[in-house]
Amino acid sequence: MEFLHAFFIAPFVEMVDQPWFLFEVLVGGLSAGVMYSLVALGFVLIFKASGVFNYAQGVMVLFAALNLVGLMEWGVPVWLALILTVIIMIGLAFAVERLVLRKLVNQEPIILFMATIGLAFFLEGFGETIWGSDVRPLDIGIPDDVWFVGDAMLQQSDIFAAVVASFLVTVLALFFHYTRIGRALRAVADDHQAALSIGIPLNHIWIIVWAVAGFVALVAGVMWGARLGVQFSLAIIALKALPVLILGGFTSIPGAIIGGLIIGAGEKVAEVYWGSLFGGAIEEWFAYVVALVFLFFRPQGLFGDKIIERV
Repeated sequence: MEFLHAFFIAPFVEMVDQPWFLFEVLVGGLSAGVMYSLVALGFVLIFKASGVFNYAQGVMVLFAALNLVGLMEWGVPVWLALILTVIIMIGLAFAVERLVLRKLVNQEPIILFMATIGLAFFLEGFGETIWGSDVRPLDIGIPDDVWFVGDAMLQQSDIFAAVVASFLVTVLALFFHYTRIGRALRAVADDHQAALSIGIPLNHIWIIVWAVAGFVALVAGVMWGARLGVQFSLAIIALKALPVLILGGFTSIPGAIIGGLIIGAGEKVAEVYWGSLFGGAIEEWFAYVVALVFLFFRPQGLFGDKIIERV
């Protein structure tokens, strides 16, 4: 009975008694969730356009942040370092298309997946060789003061990151639905052969989508790097986007957004109100447990297409 009271009743009583603290926890969770959504978008964009599950997306977040902070340490101004890092990520997109995707056209999905695992290890080792493995602070002028809303204390950096990520997510969603390139990307996602038959250049589309995913990785790397410092654990944090994909669906942009918000808010609330019952640190594994439950009952995710096979 004591456990049932502590698990079911006490947390909800605390939420009702301290609504401003609950608001503070939710805002922190949602801001993290928006950044999870940003990383998840990189997975979704590449998977929709090429059918490749890009395991290297998390390492691309790290690689972009490493290049940015490394250039800044060389004395390059922030604005120029950002431009140069974007160029580096576009160059990476060209290299991946020419050296990996073009060689593996029409291969089995597992082969393409293994190729992205190899790409992840290469980028991680290459980044460490060039820039070293030390933790580096990243200061690009993001405000770090505290706002008080009622009795809730909110970090300006969290709000700033959430606003930037939300803006980018909105722009990408509009880009995919209302631009010519976006329509071409969706056509390629629906049927590669049909897209080729009407003159859509598949190789160019792959370069575009990997370049966009690289830009998304850069923004995510900047946001996470400013919060936690640029370190190799960023690649692991970015993989928190995997439960987001399972919740939202691997081919759904709205699913990536909503799934990120659910995971971000859920893990913060769970850590604060239920963490002590499990010895703490449930924020590290909460998202994966939620994803496992979804795999049992709705494997296609909230917005994914249900696959029906006739046998």
